[in-house]
Amino acid sequence: MIPLPALPPGAAWCGTGTGVFSYAARVEGHWWVLRLNDFPEHPLYTLFIDAQVIGDVVDDPAVWQQLPNSATLPVLSAPERTEVLRLMAGLGPYGAEAGAPCTGDWCTCSILTDEYAARPNTPPATSAEQR
Repeated sequence: MIPLPALPPGAAWCGTGTGVFSYAARVEGHWWVLRLNDFPEHPLYTLFIDAQVIGDVVDDPAVWQQLPNSATLPVLSAPERTEVLRLMAGLGPYGAEAGAPCTGDWCTCSILTDEYAARPNTPPATSAEQR
């Protein structure tokens, strides 16, 4: 696995209003997006830059700024949110970026459709809540 890049100075994470792609940052014209995975079945987050997978994140790497508290997080504008969701279409389930979306009945991946991701503030249900 390649080392995850540092979020450049001056770039800031923003809330997306969705529980699937929790954080996004516009960095030098590129969208950095963190997908919240069904932890512990999958790594905590997966980092994408312009919808290309960079790697999985289990803990915030030391080179990254701490992810901001959701209560104080700046929020994307409606057009930015639409752009991020369009860019990330089809990438909700863990493994979708490799053409093999998770279909396990022990995690939430099966509900992480584009429609689900577009719903405001929809954190994935836990595996136990799905049953």
